[in-house]
Amino acid sequence: MKRKALICGIGGQDGAYLAKLLISKNYDVYGSSRDPQKRIFSNLKSLNIYNKIQVLSMNPENYSSVRNVLEMCRPDEIYFLSGQSSVALSFERPLETLQSIEIGILNILEACKSMHKIRIFHASSSECFGDTSNEAASEKTAFNPCSPYGEAKSKAFYSVKRYRDVYSLFACSGILFNHESPFRPPHYVTTKIISSAKRIAKGSNEVLNLGRIDIIRDWGWAPDYVVAMWLMLQQNEPKDYVIATGKSFSLEDFLYLTFNSFKLDWQSFVIQTDEFYRPNDLICSKADPSNIQKDLGWKTEIYMPEIINKMIEN
Repeated sequence: MKRKALICGIGGQDGAYLAKLLISKNYDVYGSSRDPQKRIFSNLKSLNIYNKIQVLSMNPENYSSVRNVLEMCRPDEIYFLSGQSSVALSFERPLETLQSIEIGILNILEACKSMHKIRIFHASSSECFGDTSNEAASEKTAFNPCSPYGEAKSKAFYSVKRYRDVYSLFACSGILFNHESPFRPPHYVTTKIISSAKRIAKGSNEVLNLGRIDIIRDWGWAPDYVVAMWLMLQQNEPKDYVIATGKSFSLEDFLYLTFNSFKLDWQSFVIQTDEFYRPNDLICSKADPSNIQKDLGWKTEIYMPEIINKMIEN
């Protein structure tokens, strides 16, 4: 029988690429949206898979809504990728961020308690670790979030662990470090940099306003990361993993490589402004993905310089 998967957050970057992957593996794919009638689902349409997915109306923050959808589609696997996803916005909307992330996964876990054999993947975040102080974070690294987003993801992570330990659910968290694609929304800094560089190369006289550029991140390629999500739910036992490339670069490196692709000097077009400084910005975020490489055989070969090229091409 064909397996069935429910993707919460199917309209986003990861949801779209994950849906494409699961369809290629002959799954029946369901996606959830708070209001499917008002969503455009441009990412799914860009991948030519929108007509192969059944989108259901579900509010993750409402238990009855979650329960109804699960009883309707009876999924074998659930991928919870939903919730407010902007770190910067979480400082302005901490309550919304916490509710959408923590209450959302909590309702999924609670509904699955009485529904047997559903496997759950929760998209956690490197923001849980906070600043790693030039050390590579692994699954054993203590959480020290610096933002409301990181705090919400940390709470959700421990909820998943509790339901796994106490109720024996097959539930696990992938601790995802930064991962990019052409589907990143315009307000994300990587998309913002590439879009500006493209316009400037075509003759625009604009300047690019940014905050800190000395921050260090581990940037990966989103289509690779959804493979890791799927692999985690195919194992005999649930286990949490860091999902990352293991290589980190500064935002200044990102700027240099992007503008250099257009034969431009980034320093002539970039202005640092207080407007884009976060109240508690973490400087260094490094990862140690050796466990997922060893246990699941997953490894990405696409690193930040190639990611920039792929995003420019698209």
